[in-house]
Amino acid sequence: RSFTSQTDGEARVTRVLREKFPRASAIRVVDISGGCGAMYEIHIESEDFKEKRTVQQHQMVNQALSEEIKSMHGLRIFTSTPKP
Repeated sequence: RSFTSQTDGEARVTRVLREKFPRASAIRVVDISGGCGAMYEIHIESEDFKEKRTVQQHQMVNQALSEEIKSMHGLRIFTSTPKP
């Protein structure tokens, strides 16, 4: 599949993250389970993560995706703040 077309799962997770992190400057969601929606890799860059420890940033993402996570097998989260 091409990089421009997202799976339904990727689109759904991206939509939820955009809602929960409106200040995010970048959000990338990749289904790393071969398209079945069992495992995702998420990259988020947001001002919301400023002055928060990595574990706190990941907790914010987990909380935002609490409903979606119920049907997932695994999740890899990468968070960062925008570079000045």
